[in-house]
Amino acid sequence: MNTPLRLLAGAASFSVCLLLLSPGVAQAGAARAEGGKCVAGDSATIWWSPREPHAGGPLRILSVSETLREGELAIIGPDDKPVRGVQTVQRGGPPFSAGADLDKVAVGSYRVELKKAGKVVGCRQIRVAGKDAGKDAGNGPGKGVWTSRLAWDRVTENLYSAFVERLFDAPADKSVDFRPLHQALRDPARNFLHDHLGLREDDPTNKSAITATPDCADLPYFLRAYFSWKIGLPFGFRDCDRGTDARPPRCGDLSSNEMAPAAGKDYLGRVKSFFRQVMNHVQSGSARTALGDDNTDYYPVKIDRAVLRPGVIYADPYGHVLMIVKWVEQTAKQGGLLLAVDGQPDTSIGRKRFWEGTFLFTNDTKSAGPGWKAFRPVVAGTGGGAPRALDNRALAATGALAAGHAPFSDEQSKLTSDEFYARMGKLINPAGLDPAQAYGETLDALLEQMKVRVGSVDNGEKYMRENKNPVVPMPEGAKIFETTGPWEDYATPSRDMRLIIAMNVLTGLPERVVRHPELYVLGGRRPEDARTELQKLHAQRITERAVEYKRSDGSAFKITVADLLARKSGLEMAYNPNDCVEVRWGAPDGAAEQSTCQRHAPPDQRARMAEYRGWFREAKRPPR
Repeated sequence: MNTPLRLLAGAASFSVCLLLLSPGVAQAGAARAEGGKCVAGDSATIWWSPREPHAGGPLRILSVSETLREGELAIIGPDDKPVRGVQTVQRGGPPFSAGADLDKVAVGSYRVELKKAGKVVGCRQIRVAGKDAGKDAGNGPGKGVWTSRLAWDRVTENLYSAFVERLFDAPADKSVDFRPLHQALRDPARNFLHDHLGLREDDPTNKSAITATPDCADLPYFLRAYFSWKIGLPFGFRDCDRGTDARPPRCGDLSSNEMAPAAGKDYLGRVKSFFRQVMNHVQSGSARTALGDDNTDYYPVKIDRAVLRPGVIYADPYGHVLMIVKWVEQTAKQGGLLLAVDGQPDTSIGRKRFWEGTFLFTNDTKSAGPGWKAFRPVVAGTGGGAPRALDNRALAATGALAAGHAPFSDEQSKLTSDEFYARMGKLINPAGLDPAQAYGETLDALLEQMKVRVGSVDNGEKYMRENKNPVVPMPEGAKIFETTGPWEDYATPSRDMRLIIAMNVLTGLPERVVRHPELYVLGGRRPEDARTELQKLHAQRITERAVEYKRSDGSAFKITVADLLARKSGLEMAYNPNDCVEVRWGAPDGAAEQSTCQRHAPPDQRARMAEYRGWFREAKRPPR
């Protein structure tokens, strides 16, 4: 029972195996239903959590497939009767997943069937124990932090993508926000691996429960490490410098879960200590490494719909990192979306759509290798040696995709910004968009950024009130974008520069239609005529959309998009938390809106902000 079994696919089709998570080595095999039993066959991958389900506890089922777009899950209980009320939740593509959760299960054997058009195409038996064993599920003391029992391959990479998508799932028109990340991890409706090991590791009433407070650079690392620990996969990370104005960051040797455990009173304590170690060592430079560098944690991938899956990250040239969590397909009535999450210095996590105002791209920055990247697979060392990471040559080989790894590609290094965004536009909306629809979605994206900024500025105001308005020290030069402490947590220079870029994208959209007519459905119109129509639409719509912020006296004040565009110059110096909230929203001097302002940044800080103003006016970060 502890010997791994892998059934091979036939020559005509590719088959992903079904996995059974047991206390020791994972059992792999494909199965289908026959005569009320699960027998060998071809299907999707079925996982369950917790690893050792027990009577009275929950059972979460997740089927993951590369090709099965729709499938229904049926669960037959120990009494050989279908469990009523089972609801299948469909997500993704690719990989596609189907999930179903049971709040309480009974002792005995459950059979999970995956059906397509009424036909059973996948099946697994799950044994439910009489009571919770309360053990560490095979993760007791060892030479490393945890033992790697599985390998990163197509099956486990697909599960990782499905895990990420479920964690941040919500209708496309709903916001997804957590502060901090463990709010999501402690929700079993989101976290497929909630208390997977039976250690109450995600139980907020447990003082030893895992905490998660990552920022943007830490977020992908934390989730990859957390997932690797729960499933028993190798995980590695490197120390990297931040690069210089002439070269991207460079990294050192690989550290992994196989290293000797750090401080910690018990098993969970050691795991938490390892997670802290990871978070203390990785930073934005870890993602900005050169595209051709082998000694990195991430490697560049193709701009391809099959490659850009949940879990793939985006590294912009200035240090911000986002992670794909969901694709929304284009329909006849609605444009497509690519959704991603990012973290902020104040530990908030939010979901955002892909567009030029959020995903910055340029190949003109010598200090970064920007673009879409995947985690470099960590594999077991030869002869029992230390784990190692696959290099670019191995990942560029023809067998990489068959092994489940996104192939290495440096194609992004050859693209201009305009070409990059045009390629992404074709992926997100392959049928093209009506110019008015494209404008509406761009306007929506700008409003999203405005709403997120309301929360960020409010967090700064809360900090100042609770600490009796201290003077937050301001870094010098380019360090205003990268530092630590209250300035990093509550100043908004990076966010404000992105907001200014977003404003430029919105106002530049009419010209984009002329420049890239192939991205739009013009219905026989000349691009120049579509531009004129958009200019008229723009003048109308920017007066209709608005956000509200609270002034220093607590009163609400509405700012329309038209107001924001008119305040663009003021927003070039609106990122300092020592200034009142009115100044931070660009309120004109002498205006009634500013009458409630009670706090200003020190003169020396304002003088330096004036010196740095050109960076924001040109919407271009300075070199380090």
